[in-house]
Amino acid sequence: MRIAIFGFGNLGRGVVEAAKQNPDVRLIGIFSRRDPEKIGAKPVDIPIYPATLLERAKHDIDVLLLCGGSAVDLPEQTPTLARDFNVVDSFDTHAKIPTHFRAVDAAARAGGHLALISAGWDPGLFSLARLYAAAALPQGKSYTFWGRGVSEGHSDAVRRLPGVLDARAYTLPNEAALDAVRGGETPQLTAGQMHRRVCFVIAAPNADRGEIVRRIREMPAYFADYDTEVNFVTETEMARDHAALPHGGSVIRSGRRGVHRHTVEFSLRLGSNPEFTAGVLVACARAVHRMRARGEVGCRTLLDVAPADLSPQSADELRRTLL
Repeated sequence: MRIAIFGFGNLGRGVVEAAKQNPDVRLIGIFSRRDPEKIGAKPVDIPIYPATLLERAKHDIDVLLLCGGSAVDLPEQTPTLARDFNVVDSFDTHAKIPTHFRAVDAAARAGGHLALISAGWDPGLFSLARLYAAAALPQGKSYTFWGRGVSEGHSDAVRRLPGVLDARAYTLPNEAALDAVRGGETPQLTAGQMHRRVCFVIAAPNADRGEIVRRIREMPAYFADYDTEVNFVTETEMARDHAALPHGGSVIRSGRRGVHRHTVEFSLRLGSNPEFTAGVLVACARAVHRMRARGEVGCRTLLDVAPADLSPQSADELRRTLL
């Protein structure tokens, strides 16, 4: 399977490493809107091309992995590129997924291609965990807790604001709420009662810091529903204290059957959010390649993918080793 990367930030760099761990995958190139000559820490064995050359490579790419941000990049890029390529993206603004799906589905069908959106751990693997748990315990309640960790999508959204040079947005779970749910309780919790946000921002020298704080705290679908703390830091402090990109979380469902209570939990603890997400993208590219070979077109999510299509192992190997 021949894949290519569109967008070379933290997620794109993660895809480079993930491709090396999958012998059935060949990464043929990286396409960037930046000048390839100005990109630092380039992989030694993978060519980087300007994005303007992507059209010429369409017949050499089986699946194009889109590694831009959800706030601005993917809503435009995925529908545009799905007309000419089989694509996978990691769009993670939960409330806007239905709208994104419809736009991508129309574009992919018009071009006769297959797209898989919102591939990652949430949305993605956590979506599957919520589905499996609810199917097994139909009378119950599901909760999703994130963090403590750096949200790439939220960080990218803050970096897009005028006057912001760099940013990290952390999601922190409410530990008391998390402990109650793990203990089998099923409280009614708002988003703000389950989590809080903490941002660290490098502001431009003449930026209006008060305006930056206001725009962060009022940003819909990202921070508006949460208690959000904003801290301004120097470049030195950012590099020293916030270079790592850990994340994780848990999906928990509690329910009753008869007199017994049951709790299902699926958890992740990630040393690097983009590195792990990149691994999910590559697995989803494999699934898209197989599904397209069977004639499928349009848009899909992980909820629509047969688990075996994600694995490099054959069906016989999976039955022998995993069942």
